[in-house]
Amino acid sequence: MESIEVPNHPLTQSPSTGTAPLVPYRHTKIIATIGPATQSDLRLRSLLGAGVQIIRLNMAHGTPQWVLDTVANVRRISSEIRRDVAVMMDVKGPEIRTGDVPQPIEISVGDRVLMFTSECPDRVVERHSEDCKACVSVNYDDLPNELSIGDKVLVDSGLLRFRVIELGREFILCEALLSGELTSRRHVNLPGIQIKLPSLTDKDRLDLDAGIEAGIDFVAMSFVREASDIDTLRSYLESHGCEANIIAKIEDQSGVRNCEAIIEASDSVMVARGDLGIEIELDTLPLSQTELIEKCQAAGKPVIVATHMLESMIQSPIPTRAEISDICNAIREQADAVMLSGETTIGNYPIESVNAMTSIIDTIEPTVKAPINQSIKLEQPKVKMLRSAAVLAKELTENQTEPSGIVVFSRSGFLPRVLGALRSKGVPIYAFTDVELTYRQCLLPWGVKPFLIEFHDDPERTILDALEVLKEYHDCPSGTWVVVITNVLAGEKIVDGMQVREVP
Repeated sequence: MESIEVPNHPLTQSPSTGTAPLVPYRHTKIIATIGPATQSDLRLRSLLGAGVQIIRLNMAHGTPQWVLDTVANVRRISSEIRRDVAVMMDVKGPEIRTGDVPQPIEISVGDRVLMFTSECPDRVVERHSEDCKACVSVNYDDLPNELSIGDKVLVDSGLLRFRVIELGREFILCEALLSGELTSRRHVNLPGIQIKLPSLTDKDRLDLDAGIEAGIDFVAMSFVREASDIDTLRSYLESHGCEANIIAKIEDQSGVRNCEAIIEASDSVMVARGDLGIEIELDTLPLSQTELIEKCQAAGKPVIVATHMLESMIQSPIPTRAEISDICNAIREQADAVMLSGETTIGNYPIESVNAMTSIIDTIEPTVKAPINQSIKLEQPKVKMLRSAAVLAKELTENQTEPSGIVVFSRSGFLPRVLGALRSKGVPIYAFTDVELTYRQCLLPWGVKPFLIEFHDDPERTILDALEVLKEYHDCPSGTWVVVITNVLAGEKIVDGMQVREVP
């Protein structure tokens, strides 16, 4: 057989060039956010070499030109070191923020603070300035209509907490429940209140246009409140010819309440614990995380656990014991991916943070004793066959020295995602595709290792090519038995089939 060229194999080195260090197979994927700490060529090479599968662009701090430049740089470097990564754009979404204040204001418990809209007359602000510790604008004119007396208003990630004591047409008067410092342009949360801001802002559309031009693979949508938010984004992407997968970020009570419909409408979900931990009671956050992971697994959708995973490593070269336990918990719950934010954008130890995460994954994954996922509904006959493939591959692994695996061929990525959702521990899923976008999108699902190859009209030739690739890249040496999900020629018909094949 002629040698097969596999462009930019994502997870291992090229046997002929050895341009990148070997990255061990992992079920749990790693997402790293790019920023000032990791944008240099040297740092980006190290980030990809450390085992990151997806690069996140946080558009709360990005511009369209930055997107174009950064994606081009990521693609160039991953091509040079022969390790592809997917790119996720995390759009900013709707948010309420306070306006500028001349200088930081110390707030004490019981102090009154006036929050006013752009339509508030100056005389109203002046009247309250004498009996209020601070008067600060907000960028949401409909805010007074959303609230009632007694509602909570949280500012700056909940570091400042207020209770509404008076409402006007253009203002709210609040009483401080916590002491703290009020500075400019702080984020405002309204726990339990479903605000009427549009799901996509003008900034989001401009950012998306740049991302579509650059060729992003995923779009993470912030503050998803209901399934229609996902529909709005999908319509926008489709109207621009973009097939990026949509990741729904669950980060408020509305998102949790409507999570089943949101999961159904989206391609995957992110448990965004930053704002979610503000919007709901902190002691219920782990329960919400578990519930969302379980619901995603039952629906066959990938799920990401994000925020504050290694927060201390922004300043420290080693993680805290609590952070190690947190990541361990996400792995044991079998989340598809864990994500780094500030650790790799502004942190002093971005590569060390990725190394810490990979070390924890490598240590904990072998100890997870979870059975194959029985909660997922497998409707189609071909999809039902996948559970049998997972069971068979586990049994083959028990009877040979090398781990078995499942070889699957897909242009849409649907079958690899379902196989990942089955959570067959210890069974690698080798997903072969001839679609570059699908290839990168298969970097997210649990346990899936994608390859980009040419498909042939003859299914048998495609299978032999795939087995040769697995042998060439040291995934399956000669003599390894694997399970193959593929089309089979039956006379003049092509039927779905499952085979047990030995790597030649």
